[in-house]
Amino acid sequence: MNGRRVKVTIPATTANLGPGFDALGMAFQLYSVVEMEISEHTTVEMVGEELQGTPTDKNNLLYKVAAGLFQEAGLAIPELAIRASSDAPLTRGLGSSAAAIVGALVAANHLAGEPFTREQLFEKATRLEGHPDNAGASMFGGIIVATMPEVPGEPIPYVRFSAPAGLQTLVVIPEFMLSTEKARNVLPHVYSREDVVYNVGHSSLLVAALAQGRLDLMGRAMSDRLHQPYRAKLVPGLNEILDKATEHGALGAALSGAGPTILCFFSSDEELEKLRAFVDRVMKGHDISYRVMILQPDENGVQVEIHQR
Repeated sequence: MNGRRVKVTIPATTANLGPGFDALGMAFQLYSVVEMEISEHTTVEMVGEELQGTPTDKNNLLYKVAAGLFQEAGLAIPELAIRASSDAPLTRGLGSSAAAIVGALVAANHLAGEPFTREQLFEKATRLEGHPDNAGASMFGGIIVATMPEVPGEPIPYVRFSAPAGLQTLVVIPEFMLSTEKARNVLPHVYSREDVVYNVGHSSLLVAALAQGRLDLMGRAMSDRLHQPYRAKLVPGLNEILDKATEHGALGAALSGAGPTILCFFSSDEELEKLRAFVDRVMKGHDISYRVMILQPDENGVQVEIHQR
């Protein structure tokens, strides 16, 4: 097992895409990198502004996930040298925890001699995340439709397909953090039958539209009643963007995961120009500092490089 350094590149992701709560995910061409090797002493190096403040000892999530994999494989937990960097902001709804979990699992699995298949790693990542949307998109790329297995420990049922040609995303990232826990705590415990039926219909239409490249249906299909209306009070400007983005060039709009990042999908430069101006008016109207990224879908998922020492 010694003498190898594993470098893993993991895409950022978005979950839900509006109505597909905890079931729909998509990968972006925005990446985190985890490098890992067996060492005499455990060291954890976090590189870049996005990762500042995360633990640099054995309390780091990357180390804990890697150690857990060695343990599940029946191997002694080694000391590890870990180096990580990320272009994706943390706690903004772009799958940073899923990327870390997937990266640590894939890297540790290679150092351990690959005792687990990619499907088994996906199951482990989903178990650690609590839902399969971000984990699946990080692992496999493209668009993932998945649900939790009825029996714990069974394989995760999922379908992966490529994002429609021409689909691009204006990613609006407010300069404040929002924990997934806080965003989940505002959700009700009980929903009306009407709202549940509404979401089943819209999420089903959205999956079909994405699978067949029907970009014209995205605006209507992305409407949601299960989480976005409740989270809107935590994300200034969200309601206006969800309600009006399609009138200003967007194919559709959604809160990214638990937020506060907001996604506006588009397919042409003309649409993008109108969208940028609209988003800027909304965010300035709420006095919210923000930045934008224009991201393409990632089709590759997690990528591995092995370097011999």
